[in-house]
Amino acid sequence: MSMDLLAIILFLVAIILAFVRHVNIGIVALAMGVICVRIFGLTDKNLISGISSGMFCTLVGITLLFAIIKQTGALDLLAKKIVSSTGNRVWLLPITIYIAGFVIAGVGPGAIPALAIIPALAVTTAIQVGYDPLMLSLIGEFGLMAGRMTSITPEAAIITNAATSAGFGDVMPTVLVCQTLVTFVYGIVVFIVFKGYKLKAPKQNLTDTKLPSFTRDQILSLLGIPLMLLLMIGFKVNIGLAAFFASAILVLCGVAKDGEALKALPWSTIIMVVAVGALLGVVNKVGGIKLMSSAISSIMTSSTAVPLMGISAGLLSLVSSALAVVYPTMMPMCPDIAAQVGGVSPVALMAAVGGGGSLAGLSPMSTGGALILAALGTNLDNFTSTQQTKVFVKLLIFAGGALVLLAIISGLTYGPIADMLYHS
Repeated sequence: MSMDLLAIILFLVAIILAFVRHVNIGIVALAMGVICVRIFGLTDKNLISGISSGMFCTLVGITLLFAIIKQTGALDLLAKKIVSSTGNRVWLLPITIYIAGFVIAGVGPGAIPALAIIPALAVTTAIQVGYDPLMLSLIGEFGLMAGRMTSITPEAAIITNAATSAGFGDVMPTVLVCQTLVTFVYGIVVFIVFKGYKLKAPKQNLTDTKLPSFTRDQILSLLGIPLMLLLMIGFKVNIGLAAFFASAILVLCGVAKDGEALKALPWSTIIMVVAVGALLGVVNKVGGIKLMSSAISSIMTSSTAVPLMGISAGLLSLVSSALAVVYPTMMPMCPDIAAQVGGVSPVALMAAVGGGGSLAGLSPMSTGGALILAALGTNLDNFTSTQQTKVFVKLLIFAGGALVLLAIISGLTYGPIADMLYHS
């Protein structure tokens, strides 16, 4: 058996073992990593270097900031006000969360700043109204995945630069329409899967209750969010460090107690995410991801090129940043692949890359899925290892389902949409 195939099998074994034995996946993943590096002739340094300091900083920084905000009661009160504003029309909340994600990402910041806000707000709102928190978080992230493709985001700058260098200008309107289509459809699918339609009224009737005004400390804690965004967008500060900075200001001002906030962090979830990422890094190092990607590309035809390009982008996004690696690497490849295969639109391929790079972010090893896990860990009481493992597996399934849906929708519609909207 080849090493790359064995690496994939061992990765799956680690997940299955943790699920069956009700153990934190991160602990099992690192143990499996110790075995893997010896089987594959690597060193412990290869495994340790796969523990992403960037992901750790992001998760701890953001969850600390929102733990402080939650400690003041501001996040719960904000969620209650959102629920109250919709009256008994609970069906408006998933739409509102989707639009909120779209707008926050689409007005300029892109997906990363929106990811700092949407999962925490979605989980808190879902708890108040009675929806499944995972469902509302996923729908919120679908919105920001669509919004990240407006023409004024960092994602747009990278994609436009790559497309222009390949001889294709102004591709973003086409990419935006395609991305909005697949995320909106998946939002409906997720709503149906979680049986969100069964909820007819909020579990608490807040319309007849006079909600209190925000206190000074609550207002100050909420101001920590725009402060974090200002640091990120205006001064190019790393998202995790920006969240730490805002948290430090808040605790120094006496808004909340740092000890209680630190205790509230979902440490088991953080360990799970970074440890599984380390094992996946070993799998990638011995060629496991490349093996899957090559198997997919080998069967490309004019009818399968668009969906398979989206899936390939998704697989690459599991082990690398969509912004830093997937889009700059794969967008320029699209015209060449279109020319080799024939009968396929290069812009449709670019839209598929945009979708795959985003939707794979639902994986718990990526920022999108990891922050959903972290938000659940911070806001749900008794979020046990068993529950974490179940949500971890669910996120993997939803990430895989997203790529399957992308393959179907992109194969059927992206070509006609590109032909209709894109004019060189």
